[in-house]
Amino acid sequence: MRFHWLLAALLVPGMGMAAEGMWTLDNLPKAKMQAEYGFTPTDAWIKRTMLGSARIAGGCSASFVSKDGLVMTNHHCASECLDQRSTATKNLIQDGFLAKRREEELSCPEIELNRLEQITDVTDQVKSATAGLDGAAFKSAQNAIKAKLTSACVGNDKETVRCDVVDLYHGGQYQVYKYHRFQDTRLVWAPEKAAAFFGGDPDNFNFPRYDLDITMLRAYEGGKPAKIENYFPFSKNGAEEGELVFVTGQPGSTQRQLTVSQLDTLRDVTLVNTLLRLAEMRGVLEQYSKTSPEAARNAEHMLFGVENGYKALRGRLTTLQDPALMKQKQDEETALRKYVAQQPALQAKIGGAWDEIAAAQQVYRQIEAPYGIIEGGRGFNSKYFSYARALVRGAVERAKPNGERLPEYADAKLPEVEQELFSTAPVYPEFEKVMLGLSFTKMREMLGADDAFVKQVLGKQSPDQLSAALIDHTKLGDPAVRKALWQGGQEAILKSDDPFIKMELALDPAARAIRTRYEKEVESVQQKNSELIAQARFAQQGTSTYPDATFTLRLSYGEVKGWKDGDKQIAPFTTIGGAFERDTGADPFALPASWHAAKGKLNLAQRYDLVTTNDIIGGNSGSPMINRNGEIVGLIFDGNIHSLGGAFWYDPRFNRSIAVHSGAILETLDKVYGGSALKQEILAH
Repeated sequence: MRFHWLLAALLVPGMGMAAEGMWTLDNLPKAKMQAEYGFTPTDAWIKRTMLGSARIAGGCSASFVSKDGLVMTNHHCASECLDQRSTATKNLIQDGFLAKRREEELSCPEIELNRLEQITDVTDQVKSATAGLDGAAFKSAQNAIKAKLTSACVGNDKETVRCDVVDLYHGGQYQVYKYHRFQDTRLVWAPEKAAAFFGGDPDNFNFPRYDLDITMLRAYEGGKPAKIENYFPFSKNGAEEGELVFVTGQPGSTQRQLTVSQLDTLRDVTLVNTLLRLAEMRGVLEQYSKTSPEAARNAEHMLFGVENGYKALRGRLTTLQDPALMKQKQDEETALRKYVAQQPALQAKIGGAWDEIAAAQQVYRQIEAPYGIIEGGRGFNSKYFSYARALVRGAVERAKPNGERLPEYADAKLPEVEQELFSTAPVYPEFEKVMLGLSFTKMREMLGADDAFVKQVLGKQSPDQLSAALIDHTKLGDPAVRKALWQGGQEAILKSDDPFIKMELALDPAARAIRTRYEKEVESVQQKNSELIAQARFAQQGTSTYPDATFTLRLSYGEVKGWKDGDKQIAPFTTIGGAFERDTGADPFALPASWHAAKGKLNLAQRYDLVTTNDIIGGNSGSPMINRNGEIVGLIFDGNIHSLGGAFWYDPRFNRSIAVHSGAILETLDKVYGGSALKQEILAH
C-alpha cells in the first residue's frame, strides 16, 4: 500500500489545517474555533467536558453517560474484561452480555478508570531539579522530582487519586495531571463481536463501516454505583453533515515533533523490527487457535491486538518511507535550526541539541535488540513472567526511599501495580507455554545461541522445554500466592522456590544493567535535548501549537464530512440497512442471529457509522464525539486508512475519524438487545 495522495498533498501551498490538532483543555485555540465555526467554548463548557471524559488506564478513552456511573467505551477496549469473565461454556466476546439488573453487572478485575480533575504546571520545578545534569544524574534527578510531585499530589488518597507528571512538547512543559481513580469497574453491556467488529480485519481502518463497537461499563465506589455530576447526555438525532463536532479523549502517542534522526530510527529500526515480531506472533496465534475451540478463545484477545497493531504500524512505516514526508520534516527542522543560528544566545544554548539526539540514536541502534528483549517491550511474553518481575522488583524498590525508586514503583504508581498483581483474571497455562516458548526462541535467534544472557536463560534446555518446565511448576497463577509474596517483601521473595521468581532473581541484574545504559546514553540525552528544542519552538511560535499526544486528555474539533477518493465521493454516513446488505453469512461479514431476529423491528434507514475530520490517533478509541451542546453524537472507534500516517502529519482532505452514530446505539440497544432499561438510564437527564 502506498499513500499516493501524500506527495500531492504536501506540495499544495498554504493547505488549510482547520481540523488539525490534539489540544490540551487548558490551551484550546478559541480564536481559531470562533473564526472557523463561530463557537467559543466557555470555561463552564470546558470543565463539564473534562469531568465527563474518562480514561481506561490500559490505553483507551471513555466517557460518563449517566449520573449513576455508566461509562461508554469501545467493545475492543473492554475485550480483556469480556475474555477474563468468559469460560469454556460461556464466551462473552462471541455471545455478548447484558446485565438486566445492577446485581448482574460483572466485575472487570483489571480495568481502572481515571477522570482528570486538575492540571498544575510544574515546569520550573522539574527543570530546576535537572539543571546542569547529564546522563544517569539527569535521569535520577528527574525520577526523584517526579516521585516527589506525584506523592504530594496523591497525599493520603492513593485509593481514589492518581497523579502523573506529564511531559508536553517533548520537555517544553511539565504538568501534574490529577485524576479521580475508579478501580471497581463492572461490565454492563456488550454486543457480540460479530456486530462490534463486523467486517473484521478486511474492513479495519476502512470506510464505509458497519460496526457497533461499544461496551457499557459502570464505575463503582464503596460497593455502589458512583455518583457522577458531570456526564454527557445522548443526542437521539446525532450530527448532520457539515456540523461542528468535538472528540474528547486520550490520544496515545504522536511523533509530529520528533527530530529527523529520531524519525529515521523509527523508520529503519523500531517499526521494522516490531512489524516482523507481530507478523510472526500472528502466525503462531493463528496456528494455536486452530488446535481447539478453547485455544481459539484463549488467544482471541491477543490475536485481535496483534492484527490491529500490525495494520496500524504498517501504515506508519509506509508514511515514513515516502520521500515527500521526510523532505517536509527535514525542511521544517532546517528552518528551526536556521532560526536558532540567527540568534547567538539561542545558538550557544540550543544549537547542538539536534546532533546530541542524533548521536543517541546511534547508541540505540547498537543496543536495540538486547534492550528490547531483556528489558523493553519485546521481553518474555508471559503473564507469569510479568508477575515475577513485578514481585521481585517491587520488593527491592519499595524498600528504597520513594524518590530513589524505578518510576513504576513510586508510591503514586503502586495501586496500579497491585491491581494487576492481585487480579482474579484467569491465566491459561497451555497458552502461556506457547507464547513464552516463542519469546525464548526469538531471544536466541536475535541475540545468538552463544550470547551469555541466552545461555543463562536456557541452560541446556530448548525454548519449549524451558517454557513447559517453568509453567508446570509455578504457583504464580494463584492471586493469593502473588499477594502473599508481595506482602512478604524481600524476605518472602528470597525464600520462594517458584521457578519464575528464581529465574527473575537471576536475570534482573542483567536487565537492570541494559536499562541503565539505555536511560543514561539514550533516554536522558533525548529528554534533555528535546527540552532545548522545545525552547526554540516556543521562542519561534509560543504555545500557539499543540503538543504531541501523550495519552492525556485532549480536545479535537472538526466536522462531519466525507472525502473524495480519486473520482469517487465517500459519503459521511452508513445505515443499519447497509449492514444487512453487506452481510454474506460468512465470517467476518456475518451479522449475529440477534440482528436477523430483530430486522423487522429496526429502522433500516437509521444512520449507523459516520466519518468526521477530527484529528485522532490510537488511544482515542472509546472517545465520545459531542456537539457544541455537549451531547453525545457518536463514539469513536477507528480512523480511515489515510489516518494511519497521522502519527507524523495531518491532512484534512483525507484523514477521517470513524464513529458509531448515537442514534444507532439507542436503536440497537433497545430493539436488538432488549436493553430498554439501560436506554432509559442513558436518556434520563
